[in-house]
Amino acid sequence: MGVLVAPVEVRRESTLARLARRSSERSIVFALVSAATVLAVAIAGYHPYAEDGGIYAASVMRLLNTHLYPHDAAFAVEPSRWSLFAPAIAGLVRATHIPLAWMLLLQHVVSIWATLFAVWMLAARCFARTEARAGAVLLMACWFGLPVAGTALYVMDPYLTARSFAVPAMLVTICGTLDAARQSTHSRGWALWTIALAVCAVMHPLTAIYTVIATTAIHLQMRRAAKAWQLIALCALLIAAATCASFFAPTESAEFVRAALSRSYWFLSRWRWYEVVGLFAPLMILSASVWFSGTGLAQANDDTARVRRPLALAIATVGATACVVAVLLSRGDAATYLIARLQPLRIFQIVYIAMIILLGAWFGEYALKKSAWRWTAAVALLGSAMFAAARAEYPSSDHLELPWATPKNAWVQAFDWTRDNTAKDALFAMDADYIHAAGEDAQDFRAIAQRSVLPDFSKDGGEASIAPDLAEAWVQGVAAQTGLNAISDSERTARLKPLGVVWVVLNVPAKTEFDCPYVNVAVRICRIP
Repeated sequence: MGVLVAPVEVRRESTLARLARRSSERSIVFALVSAATVLAVAIAGYHPYAEDGGIYAASVMRLLNTHLYPHDAAFAVEPSRWSLFAPAIAGLVRATHIPLAWMLLLQHVVSIWATLFAVWMLAARCFARTEARAGAVLLMACWFGLPVAGTALYVMDPYLTARSFAVPAMLVTICGTLDAARQSTHSRGWALWTIALAVCAVMHPLTAIYTVIATTAIHLQMRRAAKAWQLIALCALLIAAATCASFFAPTESAEFVRAALSRSYWFLSRWRWYEVVGLFAPLMILSASVWFSGTGLAQANDDTARVRRPLALAIATVGATACVVAVLLSRGDAATYLIARLQPLRIFQIVYIAMIILLGAWFGEYALKKSAWRWTAAVALLGSAMFAAARAEYPSSDHLELPWATPKNAWVQAFDWTRDNTAKDALFAMDADYIHAAGEDAQDFRAIAQRSVLPDFSKDGGEASIAPDLAEAWVQGVAAQTGLNAISDSERTARLKPLGVVWVVLNVPAKTEFDCPYVNVAVRICRIP
């Protein structure tokens, strides 16, 4: 009897030990990702109403209060047209009664944590050693603010948008693709792929499209019968499909053409030299990864090289294909701008993320290893460089614009006054390119002031460039506000009164006799008589 019992006890102890080890590993991963989340926010900063953050926040505000933006509702709700992001955030605010400003901060932190956890998941499928996986997570945390060449995107935004949730979903979709290629995790992998892609699609459909392309290429390379011609055929099919779509696309209006041409980053011919370098450098790094992962030494020492190589090859190939499509079809002199509007180079967000994961993993495994001082020095060096870049991007604003803090940005102070002291149905006007004014830091008037405003050149121009029905209103608004600080009061009245504008925001140096009940060091808020 004792002979039968002893093995059971040994097996039970082994099972308990295994469960304890897994629990310990999960605790370590949770602690690492949480610490990296704090690090990422501290480095990149938080600016909830800047740039695209303001666009998405205004969309949520409109859903929460339909009396807002009576004159420019079309621009305010555009981000929620094809995405469930704004309805989801508005629903959370209603269900929890948490103020929107706090909800935006909470979900921003959640999205960063989810992204870094997804990075760990992907790194765990590509690298066997813990140091490599930790290196990928920490480099990603340090480099969230890295601009993706020529796309007007960061790797991860310092504010909450639909992309904040689409990016982690994209990474999990890639993980599902890798799992589906293994016999032991085939069904689980496809389930993971389906669920994650669905989340990505309802948050940001364009990101989902490029995720499907990338994961299709990865799947072709992960198959046992993978052949080079299969990947080449996929790329040829993508180029042919883009060419046909461009050929049969309807002719755009003159107003839409003007809006499209205002997006200089759509067209490679308008890029600066360093943007071009930023396009090809990640492809070269991924190509180097393909070569190294295919060497006999790498294959012998690490089975995960069999995952890294097809992953890097597939992503580098679709990135190169996007470059070809952009050169051929996304041109300023093209007959139509359908392909430019689809922004094929947005797939480089995937390329950049893959590059960072590979670089961080190699750095952690071969350079930092298990040396605590090396990890500390690396985080300090990499983090301080990106922190300096983040501060340079928003020099006149607090690095962390938290809900309870009084803003130091003079423009934001003026917008706050506007929200608290003007009628909700008032229509405002300001210089068409106000977000590039000194000290403005791309802070969004519509989101902060919660008042209607004529369309601006930059952010509303971005909306008009992907929604042709907004182009005519955008052209009219930009024309009325161009040079508003330099013209006379009579000219301002002649331009703005017919459009129903009752308030105008002017720079302090602008000459005016209008009644201006609010003035600070940068801005004056004036009533048109």
